[in-house]
Parts: sequence; structure tokens; C-alpha cells
Amino acid sequence: MSNSPLIQTLDLKKTYVTEAVETPALRGVSLELHKREFTAVAGPSGSGKSTLLHLLGGLDRPTEGEILLEGQPMSELSKDQLAKLRLTNIGFVFQAYNLIPVLTVLENTAFVLELQGVVRSERIARAKRILGELGIEQYADQYPHRISGGEQQRVAVARAVVGQPSIVLADEPTANLDTTTSLELIALMRRLNGEKGATFLFATHDSRLLDRVNRLITLVDGRIAKDVAQGSYEEKVAAAS
Repeated sequence: MSNSPLIQTLDLKKTYVTEAVETPALRGVSLELHKREFTAVAGPSGSGKSTLLHLLGGLDRPTEGEILLEGQPMSELSKDQLAKLRLTNIGFVFQAYNLIPVLTVLENTAFVLELQGVVRSERIARAKRILGELGIEQYADQYPHRISGGEQQRVAVARAVVGQPSIVLADEPTANLDTTTSLELIALMRRLNGEKGATFLFATHDSRLLDRVNRLITLVDGRIAKDVAQGSYEEKVAAAS
């Protein structure tokens, strides 16, 4: 693992103001994430998990503090530069899937590549390849409403990783899934992490996912309460046997 962090936050703070009422969501978060990490941010509802992911993904701006992506301060980027950064460096997986209903599974997966300017033949080939790796190539011509929630979430993961981003940010990716489907999806993401070096950061309260990450960051009231490296699920099972 490189000593140079992929993402670094420096005393990150975020306060939401509504009708003159200030609500602090993050109260000074400093952390480093490195390439190839498989990390979760946990904490009770309202602890700042989703806010942190939105800031790291450039979907929102911090009130105070700084975010460095591969050493580059995100605060120095214009809206257009930030949009380009999100397109090329950051993949997103949302709890609600956020697939485009009028596009097929293949078209949803290839959409990021189209925005990146990849030629049609190449983006179709790459999209088909990742769908195959995630075991859903048979749904390539289906529309999202014709497949299950677990299959839609696999498509969301395929779309997030097809452009080979520096990091994939996943906000409660397993919350709507049954146990079997959730464990299958987690196994797929772990395989992408291990075989392709994809970096994952999750915001979750799902114990099925928390048991299987290699690092667990706990937020309480917008601050880091714990930051613990832990062995893989397979290592923990082996140790207990």
C-alpha cells in the first residue's frame, strides 16, 4: 500500500442552515483513505455518514476544512472541474440504485463511459465485460423495472466501477436487500476490490457488511469515535475455528 493517501480530509466540518437554524452534521473529521481499501463508515442515524460520502464525492461542499483527492484540494476546483473529477475519479452506488428507467441494463452501465467520451464499440464491450463479471449479462437488454432489487443493485455497482474510478462511494448499498442477495453483492464487491484493486468506502449500518470490511470508522455526532483496522471476514472465521 502506498504511503500517499488516495483521499485525505483535514478538519472537515459541515453545517446545514435552514430558516436560521444551524445543524452541524460533521464537527471536524480528519482521516486518510488509501488505494485498495475496503472500508466502512458506521454510526447511528444522524451521525454524519451520508454527509461525509457526499462531501468526498463532491456532491456537496464542506463548511470548513479541506478534502484532498490524490493530493489535489477539491476546494480549488470550479463546478465544471468538480463534475469532471466525479466523472473520471469517483464511482457512486446509492441505496435507491438511481438507475435511469428508460435505459436498458447495458445502456445504464455504459452511460458513464459515454459521458467520458469513450467510443461506442469500446463502451459496449467494457459494459458487457463488467456485467459478465458480476453475473448479470443475461439482463443486458432488460429495463430496470423488469429485474429484481438485488439485480438492480448489481447494475449500480457495474456502472460505478466500469469507468475504473479511483474510489467507489457506496451509501447503504445493501439496506434494501435480503440476506442472501446482500451477501452475494458484498462478495462481488470484495472480489472487485481484491482482483481489480477497486477502492471502496461504504456508509452503512448493515452488520452483514460491517463484518466484512477491512477497516471500520465509527462516527458519533459528526466526529470520529473509532477507527479500527480489522481482518477480513474469512480471516476472522478461520481464527475462530
